[in-house]
Amino acid sequence: MLNFACRWHISKLADADTKQYSSNKAVKMDTRALRNPYPDYDGSSASTQTLFDSQGKLTSEFSQRLRSKVGELLAIMENGLKSADPRNCTTYTGWAGIALLYLHLHSVLKDDSFLQKALEYVSRSLKCLTRHHDVTFLCGDAGPLAVAAVVYYRLQRGQESDECITRLLQYHKAVVKGSGGLPDELLYGRMGYLYSLVFISQQLGQDRVPLQYIQQITEAVLASGEHISRKFKIQNQSPLMYEWYQEQYVGAAHGLAGIYYFLMQPGFVSVEEHIHRLVKPSVDHVCHLKFPSGNYPPCIGDDRDLLVHWCHGSPGVIYMLLQAYKVFHVPQYLEDALQCGEVVWRWGLLKKGYGLCHGAAGNAYAFLALYQQTQDPRHLYRACMFADWCMNYGKHGCRTPDTPFSLFEGMAGTIYFLADLLQPLKARFPAFEI
Repeated sequence: MLNFACRWHISKLADADTKQYSSNKAVKMDTRALRNPYPDYDGSSASTQTLFDSQGKLTSEFSQRLRSKVGELLAIMENGLKSADPRNCTTYTGWAGIALLYLHLHSVLKDDSFLQKALEYVSRSLKCLTRHHDVTFLCGDAGPLAVAAVVYYRLQRGQESDECITRLLQYHKAVVKGSGGLPDELLYGRMGYLYSLVFISQQLGQDRVPLQYIQQITEAVLASGEHISRKFKIQNQSPLMYEWYQEQYVGAAHGLAGIYYFLMQPGFVSVEEHIHRLVKPSVDHVCHLKFPSGNYPPCIGDDRDLLVHWCHGSPGVIYMLLQAYKVFHVPQYLEDALQCGEVVWRWGLLKKGYGLCHGAAGNAYAFLALYQQTQDPRHLYRACMFADWCMNYGKHGCRTPDTPFSLFEGMAGTIYFLADLLQPLKARFPAFEI
């Protein structure tokens, strides 16, 4: 059974827009965005001198502004969480997400009080696990268990950390088998469980989760993708295909781009030939779906060029493109990724707000990904401008999310991004980017 809070953003994707626009009518992209008020990077040091130096190191003034805003928003968030749903364990909108934020703040700011706060919130999460066989990092029990394992490890509570990992690994066989009709995508499917294993490996060492556990999942995902491709008789166009709720979603959260991003990670697929024979042409199929604007549809067959979110559209597809460029060294992938960046710069300040899943903070990570790949200061500048927007939280007339202080919909995610920007070359989109 799907968690309602986690499903909010997909079930409400285009409710208002569907009433206003016909599905077969061209729609201007900016209908869901606010005007970007910032001048673009002009190539001069004058445009960046108050933000960062020629090496990409943030100025002390801008860093202090970020730190101050993190502290200010944390106080607001803590007060708001007093009325949050006490039974929501998830990373997406619940207690595990707040724990992950504090774990991240501990890593970035080196303040042990943040680790104690992480323990407080992950303990709440462990007391209200879904117990409905939801197995993903974002919307299931795997996330709380993985975050708890890391929190306990940093507190030198090794036995409790090991117990969480043991419980996490107990889901593995059912995930590989796809028990209960388990899909393949990130929020509710196999890739969401796979990320939990990757999170443990990154935080605690690669020896904690055998690589074959990850490879067995990717093999099952490849088999599933081949089966669905045959079902639709599109093997020649896309050897792999995936569905979620009978729709062929394209983006990072529920769709092809998120799945292919993981399949292209080094070592995740045991047979390299599968990467070239199955994954690459499937990535190319996604590339062919690009709108003239440079954006991507939420699902195959949907011609509405509306959504510029991490979950649906260019801000999430960009990670697939950059990973494809790293693996296959085809310049077109990088060109398409750069075009995604232009889309985000123009239409990425959203009426939906400042969050990670469908807001300005999540969109800003696209610029950081481009900066890490290219070292072009244009992208770091743009990330800083989106951060400036986020630091004026609540002043743009944006809508209030259903869970206004959560990690993926609300303020916690914005705080996560502002802290991540302090170390631009280390920043990673939480619960997704490797």
